[in-house]
Amino acid sequence: MDASTLPARERILVTAHELFYRDGLRATGIDRIIAESGVAKLTFYRHFSSKDELIRTFLDYRHERWMAWFVDALGRHGAVSGGGLAPLGDAMAEWFNDPAFRGCAFINAVAEVGGSLAGVVQIAQGHKQDMLQVIADLLPSSPNQASMAGAAALAVDGAIVRAQMDGVEAALTGLRQLLGALESSSPGAGFSAICA
Repeated sequence: MDASTLPARERILVTAHELFYRDGLRATGIDRIIAESGVAKLTFYRHFSSKDELIRTFLDYRHERWMAWFVDALGRHGAVSGGGLAPLGDAMAEWFNDPAFRGCAFINAVAEVGGSLAGVVQIAQGHKQDMLQVIADLLPSSPNQASMAGAAALAVDGAIVRAQMDGVEAALTGLRQLLGALESSSPGAGFSAICA
């Protein structure tokens, strides 16, 4: 995205999005965001009263962008309501193989500043809840749909972290095995059969 043509607030936000996600919240200073977005310091503070406010706004922006990508990616990989979890593994493979992949911005933010910056944990929880709802829609309706969606979402979060630590292939192999185990459980036994 060519940020130079955007209004100042959006230019700051796009720049912050790139830098915060790539380099981390603490490692990215306001002066760097101001310099790279090409705005004056006064202009920055007219739009964002503090770095903390910018971080929360970045997370909201990231949530909107990522969820739009997630739903679109699932659709590209054949997702339909109640059609199963296979597209979830394919969508994650697409994301993990993106050269810009640096893990989950929300997991990273909670790890970096969650206990010290008001609102971060709540924003991250909202993001994960929205992700969970999209995953739940992939599953056929059943009494175990919510618990199976929760397990699939947990598998996705684990795979995200594993992709950062051990590489994409290890993460995707484990994720696909877990999603397959969830789906192979019989409708009558459901999720409880996996945990027995």
